[in-house]
Amino acid sequence: DLKQTNVTQPAIFLHSVIKAKTMGDAFKPDMVAGHSLGEFSALVAAGAMEFSDGLKLVAARANAMQKACEAQPGTMAAILGLEEEICASIPGSVVPANYNCPGQLVISGTVEAVNAACEALKAAGAKRALLLPVGGAFHSPLMEPARAELATAIAYTPIVDPRCPVFQNVDATGRKDPARIKANLIAQLTAPVRWTQSMRN
Repeated sequence: DLKQTNVTQPAIFLHSVIKAKTMGDAFKPDMVAGHSLGEFSALVAAGAMEFSDGLKLVAARANAMQKACEAQPGTMAAILGLEEEICASIPGSVVPANYNCPGQLVISGTVEAVNAACEALKAAGAKRALLLPVGGAFHSPLMEPARAELATAIAYTPIVDPRCPVFQNVDATGRKDPARIKANLIAQLTAPVRWTQSMRN
């Protein structure tokens, strides 16, 4: 069951906030960040969102993403040793999904388009192109139904000024404005995770 998105995400969220919660008042970060789902954990850790609200949102996100995965199967692949942009030239739906670190890019889309992109990227000089054992095409246009569904839940979730900047995945920028935080959370489902850029910033 842990391989199902709607089970995996709440489990990871719970695990991710435990350390910050157990530290109590000793947890005083200058800034926080979280990769994809981890952004919700970061918001809870920074005091922008209550744990219970975060868990409800994560559950809603996971269920919406699970439905999107079932409606339109997709996959992801890790590309090592090449950051050249080839996705736009591949027929079908495939986009950059995670800028994880210099030299590692994850792409996301339909199975056919991701496979084609892997071959093109290897031909262009990538050291490796590895299909990932994931439940769907996360951070791609295939998640649009989930983004639309989650937008309402995020709009009605209380988010307050965090105690420190939260570097968000969509724009790799430290944010403290609740309205901007919400807008970026909604956009995150179909936008790439700019983790490399966040760490640099």
